[in-house]
Amino acid sequence: MAPLRVGTTDLFECGSCDGLWVDAATFEHLCTNADDQAAVLHQFSTPGIEKTEAVRYRKCARCTQLMNRVNFGRLSGVIVDACRGHGTYLDPGELHRIVAFIQSGGLDRARAAQLEELKERERRAVDAERRAARERGRSEVHNRSVSWSFLVGD
Repeated sequence: MAPLRVGTTDLFECGSCDGLWVDAATFEHLCTNADDQAAVLHQFSTPGIEKTEAVRYRKCARCTQLMNRVNFGRLSGVIVDACRGHGTYLDPGELHRIVAFIQSGGLDRARAAQLEELKERERRAVDAERRAARERGRSEVHNRSVSWSFLVGD
């Protein structure tokens, strides 16, 4: 891998496949810095062609463990190879598509969708708790032994 500078961001480019390795801190910075995003769009002016090769799991450049394949931002449609804490491997064109996703408000949409999902989970949990409380109340009534012996007179 050869060093590659994009704006103020240091990346590593694979000479054989044109993929990019970005360490975790640099990738986070890139996702939040508009100037570096503009440099990416300038340097990588086309998003690249998506290849339809068989899915292949890559090893992390640092720890050599297999990386996870993750849909960036959960909504972007860009599947990246990520090693938690170490970094992300991007196939050709993926960095451009990620930056375009971010600049079009994609991360904001993803956060809003995640917030809605959390609210829905909370609503479901509250509803389940209420149903369980109602069921407990019913079962207590049904499980009580009712004695009619006072009518008969023991």
